[in-house]
Amino acid sequence: MFKNPLLLTALTLTGLIAIWGIIDTAGLTKFSSSITGVMFTSRGWFVMLSASFLLILGIWLAISPYGKIKLGKDDDEPEFSTLSWLTMLFAAGMGVGLLFWGTAEPLSHFEVVREYANPFRSAEHALFITSFHWGLHAWAIYAVTGLVMAYFSFRQGYPNLVSSPLKAVFGQRTWTKSVGWLCDLLAIYAIAIGIGGSIAMGVFQVQSGVESLFGLDNSGLWLAGVIFAVLCFSYIFPLMVDLSKGMATLANTAMAIAGGLMIFVLLTGPTYYVMSGITESIGDYFARVVPHGFKTYTFFDEKVSTWFQSWTLTFMVWWFAWAPFVGVFIARISRGRTIREYILGVILVPTLFSIFWFGVFGSVGFYEVLRLDASILEVLKTNINDTTFFVLRHLPLSTLTIAATVLAAFLFVVTSVVSASFVLSMFATGGDLNPSTRTKLIWGIILGALGLVMILSNSIDAVKSIIALAALPFINIVLLVTVCLLKALKSEVV
Repeated sequence: MFKNPLLLTALTLTGLIAIWGIIDTAGLTKFSSSITGVMFTSRGWFVMLSASFLLILGIWLAISPYGKIKLGKDDDEPEFSTLSWLTMLFAAGMGVGLLFWGTAEPLSHFEVVREYANPFRSAEHALFITSFHWGLHAWAIYAVTGLVMAYFSFRQGYPNLVSSPLKAVFGQRTWTKSVGWLCDLLAIYAIAIGIGGSIAMGVFQVQSGVESLFGLDNSGLWLAGVIFAVLCFSYIFPLMVDLSKGMATLANTAMAIAGGLMIFVLLTGPTYYVMSGITESIGDYFARVVPHGFKTYTFFDEKVSTWFQSWTLTFMVWWFAWAPFVGVFIARISRGRTIREYILGVILVPTLFSIFWFGVFGSVGFYEVLRLDASILEVLKTNINDTTFFVLRHLPLSTLTIAATVLAAFLFVVTSVVSASFVLSMFATGGDLNPSTRTKLIWGIILGALGLVMILSNSIDAVKSIIALAALPFINIVLLVTVCLLKALKSEVV
């Protein structure tokens, strides 16, 4: 293991970031925020163009003759049923973020937009922006990255590494080896930081749920530390066994709980209001989504510019940070499917679920603000982690639903850490499909340390800026390997 330069460099780089964050959390947060702010100001247009390009490319590939090509040999058949396939890819791609931001994000946008429009228009636009962040563009980034990995791995027989497309298209040259090595390193770095942020979000979500269940107020970092310790203990054993054992079950269980929770809120909340909001949201989203992908708010004031950077740009680079991890995972479960089936399944189905999810939780939040004049906006300002639980406390069986949310958040984080540790180990060992337990445990420890850094920051804004800083370089790599895919597809007979 210690003779592998890539592994040693990756472990050293991520380890140093973890140590820096633990010793000087404020310093790391300030550094990441300042660098990210500069990059967003100068390169925000590039981020939006890149995300929109991948969406348009994905749609074109689905409807083009290339859509008939299988991800694998021509006689390969899908390993998983369509339902299980969709459930697993969705759990890997979003997970705990849905639970955390379900109500909090639409209301956060509402707070800004209502200074420029009336409250009712503001609510409508806030739902659209939320769906935009979690919809087609996010899943296009995942889908195209995963498509590249699946095509070169299953159809052309190369290792499941980010560097493989370069070597497959341009050959084993000095520059392809050097650039490929850097691509693999940056992929590892982006995955590690992104998963660290998800650990923090999951811990914050579980902490607020426990506080709500047991009537605790402002428990602080001690409760977060206890939850973090339990989380680390929970994912150690799965790292010591085969990845397939129990992972699909955990992901399916978490998604089943989340789906049941969404239906429960829909039926016990103001159903007519929520369904009307969802119906309007669907039409509004698909009418505006493509043009909005090119919007950079250039001519607005500084407050809107800051909001755009803190939300839209941060989310876009967030998806790029997760792209190598989710892409490998989606590729792994998509062998035997055609490019058309793959693109449509990965992009459209999760997008519709996201619109429905945020339509339910966002509409309930707006109902409390616009119709009941509830204090949920104060909760948003003082403890954003508690926003979802505030909604649940005002519905029947709140103890049960809060406990279910806590469990789902916990399961999402465990599955993410275990899967990410496996993928990181695979990348760092040259594409080994069965990396050693020791390597997986080492990555599990580093991911835990990075998660602890994010937790110590005690700020979701800090978590977002650290993830964004790690993801920005990887945007160029995604575009590079996408060009490799297009060059390789030209040789296919369709």
